[in-house]
Amino acid sequence: MDIKEMIFELCRACGVSGCEEPALAAAKKLLEPYAEVTEDSNGNLYAELGNAAAGKTILLDAHIDRIGFIVTDINSEGFVKVDKCGGIDVRVLQNARITTQDGKLTGTVCCLPPHLSSGSEDKAEPISKVWADFGMTGDEVKRYIKPGDVLSFVSKPRMLLGSRMTSPALDNRCSVAALIKAAELIKDWDVPYRVVILLSSQEETFGSGAVTGAYKVNADEAIAVDVSFASQPDVSGQYSKIELDGGPMIGISPILNKKMTGKLISICESDGRKYQLEPISGKTGTNADHIAISRGGVKTAMVSIPQRYMHTAAEVVSLGDVESTAALLADYIMCGGAFDD
Repeated sequence: MDIKEMIFELCRACGVSGCEEPALAAAKKLLEPYAEVTEDSNGNLYAELGNAAAGKTILLDAHIDRIGFIVTDINSEGFVKVDKCGGIDVRVLQNARITTQDGKLTGTVCCLPPHLSSGSEDKAEPISKVWADFGMTGDEVKRYIKPGDVLSFVSKPRMLLGSRMTSPALDNRCSVAALIKAAELIKDWDVPYRVVILLSSQEETFGSGAVTGAYKVNADEAIAVDVSFASQPDVSGQYSKIELDGGPMIGISPILNKKMTGKLISICESDGRKYQLEPISGKTGTNADHIAISRGGVKTAMVSIPQRYMHTAAEVVSLGDVESTAALLADYIMCGGAFDD
């Protein structure tokens, strides 16, 4: 499938952290032509390729959940009280369009008109003051929505100029698409290792999917694939140098395996492909932190796709970076990982 259509299909699925079922269904359909696909009781999806009888296993992980909201109350007038389910950016919530898990109901986050504001309300409201309006009375709303339900930003993926696209849930559905594309690239190759793709649950809230999934797979090597920060106006420091269309970001951190990181870099340099470095002084903030300490420890690397406007309804990535990430993962596997170095 075309990478753009793959990402669009994945981003349209809800799948808020802890309620990943719609996203799992979309990913399963996309992966089944290339691998044997299974699920577990914790909301993880596994796809296995290569030589199942091999003595070595390479794990590729990308979390499939997305940020969203959880309903905590519904008042008598029909307004729906929400709280964060993941790292919602409250600065962009006012008047945001949100939807139910099944996509059948659309509402808007309540916003005080500027005409009625004294100016003190101009700063972002804390999540404790956020309500949503579905245009119904209290009794009507309660027929469709109840406390504990999850809501998400309305997903309308759009292409921008060139190869760039914008959508909610690109964190981390673009990485899921990169893993599916990698599976497509290696499906007919004589892969000498067992390769397991893990689309893990609950990264945005707790990371339990990677914890249990990595334990189950018991890999020798793992690469966690996620998004990270790309340059935009007013960003300073190291991320001001990270460009969209600049290629995948290869992580360097105390918790990451130096040999694997070096192999990823050498693959890029061997044929002049673009890549960018992401030095991190401690935890990576990704599933790599969980996977690396699974069981007795797993050699782990991290590859990230550059993204602007993370955790908003208008995240932006380059399709070229997604495809380059998929190609790097496929070539790393076919080069034998870091086993033979």
